[in-house]
Amino acid sequence: MTKITRVGSASPPDGGWGWMIVAGCFLVTICTRAVTRCISIFFVEFQTYFAQDYSQTAWIHSIVDCMTMLCGLGFALCYSPAIAMVGKYFSRRKAFAYGIAMSGSGIGTFILAPVVQLLIEQFSWRGALLILGGFVLNLCVCGALMRPITLKEDPSGPEKSHDRDAQREDCKQASPYSPLTKEWTETRLCCSLQQGYGFLLMSDFVVLAVSVLFMAYGCSPLFVYLVPYALSVGVSHHQAAFLMSILGVIDIVGNITFGWLTDRRCLKNYRYVCYLFAVALDGLCYLCLPMLQSFPLLVPFSCTFGYFDGAYVTLIPVVTAEIVGTTSLSSALGVVYFLHAVPYLVSPPIAGWLVDTTGSYTAAFLLCGFAMIFSSILLGFAKIAKRMKRTQVPFLVKDSDPKLHLWTNGSVAYSIAKELDQKDEESLAKARTGCNLT
Repeated sequence: MTKITRVGSASPPDGGWGWMIVAGCFLVTICTRAVTRCISIFFVEFQTYFAQDYSQTAWIHSIVDCMTMLCGLGFALCYSPAIAMVGKYFSRRKAFAYGIAMSGSGIGTFILAPVVQLLIEQFSWRGALLILGGFVLNLCVCGALMRPITLKEDPSGPEKSHDRDAQREDCKQASPYSPLTKEWTETRLCCSLQQGYGFLLMSDFVVLAVSVLFMAYGCSPLFVYLVPYALSVGVSHHQAAFLMSILGVIDIVGNITFGWLTDRRCLKNYRYVCYLFAVALDGLCYLCLPMLQSFPLLVPFSCTFGYFDGAYVTLIPVVTAEIVGTTSLSSALGVVYFLHAVPYLVSPPIAGWLVDTTGSYTAAFLLCGFAMIFSSILLGFAKIAKRMKRTQVPFLVKDSDPKLHLWTNGSVAYSIAKELDQKDEESLAKARTGCNLT
């Protein structure tokens, strides 16, 4: 078997082969996210053929979308690792690189939406799905571009790998039932879990994970019901498919421009705020959608929603990397996209049930809008609370006590006043002892 060689680097190269990684991730997002978005074009065909209501038909898109995000199933074996690889190769231009990579979703939607409509008309929905399946086989080519890289901060670096090899050799010499072997195995297992998934205990990541659940619930149903909603208000089939194309091409603009802007020095420290802003504006677009009942009004909606959808999708890996660091980025993204899967599975059927029950799309769209706004507000309150906690720490220090010093790493403060007092007492005791001896 051919041994995989890892590229060694002290820091992310911010270029070089990294651009090939971006190109591979770009193609992966076309073959995964863009294809699943186009499933909504099949919605009316499925509903007509199977003679089912909205909630029953929506399960088709939900299962496909859920398997895309759920680690270990569907497209996730390609999607999550490709996104994590971009974060390994880029640091200074990370948001811009993610913007280009994630724009494949928008470009793919723009191109595939009218093509899928033509394929359905020419070959029926069965033939169109068969052709899409052949197109998705290009993921094999994308996987060939993913060259592993070992960074200095990576736990699998060469120095730590050498230490592990030495420990492993010691254990091989010992009996497999000896206490040394058992102790080494237990220690390695605990260290691996702590290094790989220690971020699960971080309060910032927990808040992000909860907000992702609400954000994912809100963003999924639009790609299922935009075409049926447009048809219900009198828009033609080709115009409805064109709305998906508009949403896709503006998604590209949001991916690249927001990624480039948040890499600028003036906004680099405010990526978190930009992410909240984009999610909240998508929620507001949802609240306005029930009032838009013609093609000229739905076009601006597709432009606005598509732009900010591309914006926050670009920033999800960036914000995650800022919270957990590059070392745990792959595992953290796996958890984040796993959490996407749960709302992606249930939100379209719930929205379909609301449409069947109320006879309109208003309740479904309002629920999605409020879910996305709540996701943004939750992260905003968590950020404000953390900042207030930081500002309160300096007030605990009394200016009148010159011995009191406060050391902080951003979350935990350490006081060394007690240690200074102990040293003073020890020095005073030594001085007294010296005086008594003389």
